[in-house]
Amino acid sequence: MSTAKIKKADIGYKGTQLKARLVLEGGQMVVFKPKWYRRDEVMTGNPYSGKDRHNGEIAAFHLNRILGFNRAPLVAGRRVNLLTEVFPVATPTLNATFTSQNNNTCFYGKCYYCKPSDPACAEGDIMEGSLTLWLPAKYTLQRWKHPWARTYRSSKKARWEEDDAYCDEVKKTHPIERQRLLLDIIDTAVFDYLIGNADRHMFETFEADQDPMLLLLDNGKSFGNPYWDEGSILAPVKQCCIIRNQTWTILQEFKERGLSDAMRQVLSHDPVSPVLSELHLQALDRRLIDISEVVNACITEKGQAVLIDVLW
Repeated sequence: MSTAKIKKADIGYKGTQLKARLVLEGGQMVVFKPKWYRRDEVMTGNPYSGKDRHNGEIAAFHLNRILGFNRAPLVAGRRVNLLTEVFPVATPTLNATFTSQNNNTCFYGKCYYCKPSDPACAEGDIMEGSLTLWLPAKYTLQRWKHPWARTYRSSKKARWEEDDAYCDEVKKTHPIERQRLLLDIIDTAVFDYLIGNADRHMFETFEADQDPMLLLLDNGKSFGNPYWDEGSILAPVKQCCIIRNQTWTILQEFKERGLSDAMRQVLSHDPVSPVLSELHLQALDRRLIDISEVVNACITEKGQAVLIDVLW
């Protein structure tokens, strides 16, 4: 994905964030998310503030992989020449959104928040971004509202923010009445807390799967603020007080050997390395300690029944 010739370029699929859809020489379809921020830039405001972070997509994929979840599509970094690699093979719709600012080539695409006055700009003609592998067409997805979704309104809280027994109701809802999917949601809360993603308002499963697993798509709202640990992301863990034994074992192993060290090593091989700042890497270790404390509190209260022995 980082080196194959780009054969076609078009505007991205519908959504709120800027992206482009590319077809590579091998026939693979990928989603290109452009770089918006420096590695050391800190997102302030709401925990879901800011545009998607392309480096967050890259880091999230590798974290998902080393934790053994294997529910995120492949992601790799790439630097593309917009004028020589993209513009000649782009559709007229995408080409119409190309512009120039301060001798830098830019594009603003088409999405809910996309506008000509706020394009993504390359450094000269070279734009850094992430490429996410598009799933083959035979895999159709079904979207569900995340039971611990936010209201995104300061004047109104979600039920889970006020009801500590909320998990009892979630367990009765479709399709989460299946224990596997609830445990997937717990894994996702752990994952999102580590990456700082407080924007998981929807989730996807494979449509034809009778015992669906939660897919970890769209991880761009991650690694925004290394100084802030958004505790509300762990609400599913705190309220349900269960976790896969496999997940707990893996987390304890990385707590001993250093999650930041493992991530630093795997991310060093990406074409746009360094992917994360040292502050974001250090935040992984700190947040892992927080997760351990939450799970240990559950074990103290409810015993070993907190740890569920089931397959992924």
